[in-house]
Amino acid sequence: MEINTLEQMLAGHPFFQGMSAEHVKLLTGCAKNVRFEPGQAMFREGQLAETFYLLRSGRVAIELFAPGRGAVVLQTLGEGEVLGWSWILEPFTTRFDVRAIELTRALALDGSCLRAKFDADPRLGYDLMKRFARVISERLEATRFELLDVYGDAQ
Repeated sequence: MEINTLEQMLAGHPFFQGMSAEHVKLLTGCAKNVRFEPGQAMFREGQLAETFYLLRSGRVAIELFAPGRGAVVLQTLGEGEVLGWSWILEPFTTRFDVRAIELTRALALDGSCLRAKFDADPRLGYDLMKRFARVISERLEATRFELLDVYGDAQ
């Protein structure tokens, strides 16, 4: 059985595809392996956002509390996807609840550590911001289609 290092796992994740080996190596110092049991919270709305996750296996639900309805699942994410960008933007506060739907393994990257590395290497920060911009754009597009499903028949 082959055991991969954190650096190999980061380099192999789709989010970091094409990133320079130098930058992957720098990011490795901010990463650790984590796991979440089914039902376990990963984020709670309003808490300090200091982490983002590269999902390696499992599935998670991004939820929003709606009065009278309870938790509403906005989106589910799985293997190969990225979770969390609130650590980039002040006031570094989470906007949604996120919970594991099934056993989930991920690489957790520490936001404070990353921001310090961006200050030291602006090229790294720019590269990562471009990657997150793509993720944010894709999530907004998915939300747009969800809204069409919800409100498309209303005339």
